[in-house]
Amino acid sequence: MSAVKSTIPDNISEEYYQISIEILNSFPKYRPPLDLFRFREDIAQLQPLFRKGERLSNENIEQLRELCIGGDVFVARSDRAIYSKHIIKQLDLVLVDDNLKPAEVAEICIMALGQRLSDFLEQPVKPVFDLFYRDVMVFTEYIWQDRHRLRSFMRRVSRTHTLVSHSLNTLFVGLWLLLETDATLKRRLLDRAALALLLHDLGMAKVPAFILSKTTPLKLEERDKITPHPLIGAKIMHKLGLAFDEMRQAQMEHHERLDGSGYPQKLGADRVSRMGRIAAVADSFSAMICQRPYAKAMDPMTAAAHLAKDRQKYDPKYTAKLQTAVAQNLFEPPAQTSPPAA
Repeated sequence: MSAVKSTIPDNISEEYYQISIEILNSFPKYRPPLDLFRFREDIAQLQPLFRKGERLSNENIEQLRELCIGGDVFVARSDRAIYSKHIIKQLDLVLVDDNLKPAEVAEICIMALGQRLSDFLEQPVKPVFDLFYRDVMVFTEYIWQDRHRLRSFMRRVSRTHTLVSHSLNTLFVGLWLLLETDATLKRRLLDRAALALLLHDLGMAKVPAFILSKTTPLKLEERDKITPHPLIGAKIMHKLGLAFDEMRQAQMEHHERLDGSGYPQKLGADRVSRMGRIAAVADSFSAMICQRPYAKAMDPMTAAAHLAKDRQKYDPKYTAKLQTAVAQNLFEPPAQTSPPAA
């Protein structure tokens, strides 16, 4: 979206989105997916322009384009669910949408990344990965522009445990730990860390669903189907030509522990990488704050304290930062609003 004209009253930008030409071009050409409004500068008010689903003529389209270039086309924020559902298909639009609030961008990004990740987990092939990668790069560009934007995502960590929600939680927590402990972080590492954290549990997609949903202790043969999941995920990414260090470390080391008690390689503290240490803390915390079939959800403060206490297994550098995040209420859910439709 373009910048709001100085002649447009502030209350309008609070109730309406101003549409840029990039946003307009993303809509179906002849039938707008939501109501469109025109700003009348002579009366400083918005008036209906075209209705949702209305068939536009070529003349209407040209008129709409000219008004849009002039910054005079708006949609109502009450249509946020429709707008959000539309924009997740072209996530890069959030980078040109100056009037989207951080909370709205976070919700849109979470929906888009969740859908792309779900598609890739179901079909881990290169064409599907390319779409997923494109949206992850939009997310990292958004965070790179202002790392404080990550706070809006952390306030939206899910308390419902699915592979997708867990992966997103681990992404937000893990990136925060990385950014808080590396002031000179390069963009390339941010991109790689985001991909690695999102796909750290890729191998779990190959574990039978009935095992993941069990509420009773696993049998030995069932546990044997879970333990190799780090290696399975690493093999999938290797076949796609994406076995860079951060990816391999996050996938292979998120269950490793500093005292050598983890799996699958039982690495000691001197062999667990920085990415592995971050992934271990983020993965464990993200799981602990969710209700799972075999464990009750902990509140963030209790979960962070539990990890900080276990200094033999988790790096105190990162568990301390996690406690700081909890103390700053970064995991407090935002005030209830009408969420966009998934």
